[in-house]
Amino acid sequence: MADNARAKRLADLIREVVAQKLQRGIKDPRLGSHVTITDTRVTGDLREATVFYTVYGDEEERKAAAAGLESAKGVLRSEVGRAAGVKFTPTLAFVPDALPDTARTIEDLLDKARASDAKVREASAGAPYAGESDPYRKPGEEDEAADEAADGEKDGDAGT
Repeated sequence: MADNARAKRLADLIREVVAQKLQRGIKDPRLGSHVTITDTRVTGDLREATVFYTVYGDEEERKAAAAGLESAKGVLRSEVGRAAGVKFTPTLAFVPDALPDTARTIEDLLDKARASDAKVREASAGAPYAGESDPYRKPGEEDEAADEAADGEKDGDAGT
């Protein structure tokens, strides 16, 4: 079993090699400049590598890019083996990265929260206070309610 630092270095190397090869070496029009390699993870035994990618475009372009990556998998793996110089070249698995979709979902939720906050702000613009306009005690003022509460506690303690 390899150490985590070695797996991390190999993952970084795989990410760079695959990105460069996609940009310069593969002539598949399905891949083009739409595919971005976002992350790579290698198992602890350095036998399998998962390459995460994003595709800028619609669903049809995503499917075409996935098919293009599958067809270029052998060329990319041999290029990784040449660059890595390891005894066993890891197998490559291409997985679409869910990060852009997650970010879009979070942005939508934040927009809804902003709209809700704006509605609350508009509704409370001219509304009167629920209690007094200044609920805080002023220095030097005696609070009779606090004194009465303290007296009530003393009486309640004597009865038990």
